This record gives sequence, structure tokens and C-alpha cells, in this order.
Amino acid sequence: MGSTFSGIELGKRSIMANTDAITTAGHNISNANTEGYSRQRVQIKEFSPLYNPDLIRPERPGMIGQGVDVQSINRIRDEMLDQRIAAQANVETYWDTRSKYYMMLEQIYNEPYDVSIRSNMDKFWGAWQELSINPESQAARQSIVTRAETLTDSIKDRFESLMGVSDLVNADIKATVEQVNSYAKQIADVNAEIVKSKACGDNPNDLLDRRDLLVDKLSQLVNITTDRRDNDEFMVHVDGLVLVQGSISREIGFTPKKDGTGYSKLIWSDTGNDAYFKGGQLGALVELRDVDIRNEIQSLNTMTMNFSDLVNDVHRNAVGANKVTGLDFFTQHYFVENTNGNYDRNGDGALDSSYIFRFTGTNKLDLQQQVGIEGVMTLSGTNGNVEIPYYHTDTVETVIARINDSNSEVKAYLDRNNQMVLKATTAQGVENPDFVIRHVEDSGYFLAGYAGILNGTGAAGAYDFAQVDSVNALVGGAQFAVSPVINPSAYIEVNKEIKNDVMSVAAGYLDTAGNMAVGDGRAAVEIASIRNTKIMVGKMKTFDDYFADSVTNVGLKGEQAETNLLSQNALMGNLRDMRESISGVNIDEELAEIMKFQHGYNAAAKFITVWDSLVDTIINRLGV
Repeated sequence: MGSTFSGIELGKRSIMANTDAITTAGHNISNANTEGYSRQRVQIKEFSPLYNPDLIRPERPGMIGQGVDVQSINRIRDEMLDQRIAAQANVETYWDTRSKYYMMLEQIYNEPYDVSIRSNMDKFWGAWQELSINPESQAARQSIVTRAETLTDSIKDRFESLMGVSDLVNADIKATVEQVNSYAKQIADVNAEIVKSKACGDNPNDLLDRRDLLVDKLSQLVNITTDRRDNDEFMVHVDGLVLVQGSISREIGFTPKKDGTGYSKLIWSDTGNDAYFKGGQLGALVELRDVDIRNEIQSLNTMTMNFSDLVNDVHRNAVGANKVTGLDFFTQHYFVENTNGNYDRNGDGALDSSYIFRFTGTNKLDLQQQVGIEGVMTLSGTNGNVEIPYYHTDTVETVIARINDSNSEVKAYLDRNNQMVLKATTAQGVENPDFVIRHVEDSGYFLAGYAGILNGTGAAGAYDFAQVDSVNALVGGAQFAVSPVINPSAYIEVNKEIKNDVMSVAAGYLDTAGNMAVGDGRAAVEIASIRNTKIMVGKMKTFDDYFADSVTNVGLKGEQAETNLLSQNALMGNLRDMRESISGVNIDEELAEIMKFQHGYNAAAKFITVWDSLVDTIINRLGV
């Protein structure tokens, strides 16, 4: 039979359930402005009835209810939406990071026109043109030296500015890696606490919110995805690799790069394998440092190296007003002192490589002449060697254009003596050195007998830098130049001998008798004409192409980053608003919940009062 005091117990359960609901609503209100908090709701169910439907139950009219019970306290969260936000957030921060740093790069290139590299170079060409008109003038020579110093200063300033941004990005990479490692470890620690809590039968709502907040922050730094195993083990992946598995997390470490920059590349600390990130703040920073800014510095180095090399090529063959000849106008710093470019690349103490920047053939060529031979040239390229065919109907100009339009990191042109020149460009792969010709081979006779560069054909006659004295593969008498020290834009300067005596500035050439005719300004004209000469400066044909391309490239990439950022902001704004509408705390709604359960609490208290009165009647007044 039912207990006389069962009503008091029933009312107590109701009071406790309403108390829990009011407490939960107050907890929601208290955390309305807490980052990452999800509103919680009390799940209420009927308490088990007095009589279960079995064979020994009393014959009573139905199951006697025993009130209410709190089943659980759950947070309101859409896990599918959370996974979508975690997978998409890295795209937003990727473009945001690129947009911020490209604003810095744009400021470097948006320098006032009258002090820009281009304007200073125009003044430099103009000074040489003035000297060609007045080849005996000391003032014209002084103007050339002064404007050359101004030009070299502006080149070095741009290099230092680009390196400054690169160093800033590098510092940001280190800080971001520390954040990634910290978030991964915190997620693993919270996972361990969640497992303990669930083992006790609890719903660790606040711990789950803490983990989701950490995942949100981590998703902004790297491109992650989340999932759970069958045993409810929470995992975080980066590009398919495990970053967090339950209570275990991996760390990202550093190892020095071998490209002479002094920077480090990212590795997984536990395996030592390279770590790559395609998105997020970290992915954007690594790409900015190792691709975008590196390309800008390489482009500046390429322009500087070709500019100084072309001017020097003319100047050293000309003669100054003081009869001095053989002087380079710009000082060159060779990577190695060995005249054949031999270098110990692997650092074992033995010379094993040849660092050569330029080959010059021995034969004079005509751009419009058909070569009349066929074969395939093999030149070092971005990814391995590149094969470039030529045919007997091709002209010299066609073959040169085919070399320059290929993906090889060797470019060609005819110099002032109509001799073919092969020059190394900067290397796209960080494992390869800049301004080093790595491989030149010809199955036919274009580079061998026709241009006078290689000493033989096929693999046996190929030039390859991975050995000492590789220049022995060149035709006897072919000129070559040793590769420069890395980053020539950092140290370019006017030859000190020329600065000490401006009359050393060459304007003309010696005749066959070893004399220079009065008023000879041929060398000055030739240097001034370099401005509009179609030579290969990396992928650009002329110096003007370089300046136009560099400014356009930075401007377009900055615009691309800003446009994509606005698009991602709109997309992520919609996703976050949707999550806020589901999981966010609404103060008015919570107050309504408090009022509702307050009425329930008051009613339960009144019920207990009435039941107490009934019990009092039975105990104290029955039979009186």
C-alpha cells in the first residue's frame, strides 16, 4: 500500500527539480558573456511509479506516480555546425594574415616616385646618356657615380625592408607554433578530465565548452578537422595527420633550413618529419616567408645581379678618361674564391661542387639565322631537369625564346658581341642555390659546335655542378663567371676605385692601336641602351618589365587577399550567428525560465504544506 508520507517525498522531488532548473538558468545568466559558453537545460522526467507491472503487484487502480526527477543537465550545441566552423575557420585567418602582411609589402613598393628604385635607375641611365654626349666631361662622370650610389642605396633599402617583413613573419611563426602546441596540449588535458567525468556518469558541460573553445582557437591557427572514435575518443587531425588523440598530443618543432637565411622549417617533434600546413594563420605565415616574400627578394636579387653584371660586362671592356680599363663598375662578391667555382657543398671538408653563374660561348651568332641542326637541350629546372627541343628550321632567336619560355632555371640571350650567354636564375626549391647553373646538356650540336659553349654532346659532354672543375665541360676559351654571394641586393655598391677617381668611369673603347679616340662615347651609349634592351631578368624581358611586374604582383595579391577575406568574413559571420542562435544565452529567455520554475517551486511548496496538514490531521486529530 502507499506510504502516508509519500506525498512529502513527492513534493521534495518537485522542489529539488525546480531548484536545479532555477540554478541552471542562473548559471546561464552568469555566463552570458563568457567566451565559448553554451546555454544549458535541465532534462526532467517522471520518477519511477510506485508499482511496476509484474505478477506480484497489488490490485490498485493504475500505477501510482511518484513525482519528478532530474534526468540530466545538457548543453545546447550543434556538433555538426561546430565541425563545419572548425574546418572553415582556417580559411578566414589564412586570408586575414595574408591581407595584413601584404599591406606592409604594398607600403614598401608604394614609395614616393622621386626616390623609388625605378626613378633612380632612370636617372642612372640618363647620366650615362649625358656622358655619351660629353665623353670628356668630369662632371658627367661624377653625376654617374653619385646617381649610382643613390640607386644602390635604394636597392639595399628595399632589400632591408623586405627582410624586415620576413623577420617579422618568422617571429610570428615561432609564436604561432607555441600557441598550436599549447592548445593541443590543453585539448588533450581536457579530454582526460572529460573521460573521468563521464566515467562517473556526469555530463561535463563546462569541460566540453572549454574543449570546443580551444578547438575554435586552434582551428584559426591551422587547418584541422575533428572526429570521435567508437569509444568516444576525441581526435584532432591536421591534413590527415593526428594532432590530438584522447589525452595524447603531438608537438611541432623546428630545424634549421639549409638555404642560408638563418630561418627554421617546421617538423613533427616525435618523428622529425617535415610538417606542412595549407591553411590557418600558421600556413599563411609559412607561405608568406618561404614563398611570397622569398620570391620578392629573389626577384630583387635577380634584377640587381643582371643589372650589375650587364653594366660591368660593358664597363670592364671599355676605357676611362684616365686610360684605366678592365674595371667593373659595380663591386662583385663571389660566393667562393676558387677561380673554377669549386665549393664544399656538403661540408665534409672536400670540394664537391661547382658554383658558376654564367657561360659565354665562343662563336658569334645571328638571331635570324636558321640553326640547321636538331637535338634536345637539357637544362636544370624547378623540379628536376627540363628538356628543350630545337629543329633545323628554328632560328637562333626561336631557340633562345624557347629556352627563356621554359621552366628551366637557366636563361639565354646574345651579348654585345653576339655571343650566346647562359645565365642561372634564382632557384625555386630551397634545396638548390641561387644563381648557380646546375645542369646543361645537349644531345645535338647547338650548344657544342654551334654556340661554342659545351665541349661535347650527350651525357658524356654535359655540364653538371655536382662535381669539382665542372667548367672542364666547356669549350676552351669559353668565358664563365663564378656565382655571387647570396642576396646581391644587400651589398651592391660602386667600385671603390671608381669612387676614388671618377675619371675611371669608362665612356669609349680602345682602337686596334690601343688608343681611344677623342669624343668616343660608344661604351656610354651601350650602357645607356641596356635600359631598353630585351634581356632576361628572371621571367621578365627588360628592366621596365621587372618594375611593372613587381608592383603589379604585390598589388594584385594584396587585392586578392582582401577580397577573399571579405568573402570569408561574411561566410563565417553567418555560421557563428547560427551557432549563437542555437547555443547562445538569451537573458529574457532565461528570466522566463526562472519565473516558470519559480511558480513550480511555489506550487510544490504549497503541495507539501497541504500534505503536512493532512498528515497532521491523521496523527494528531484522528479519534479526538
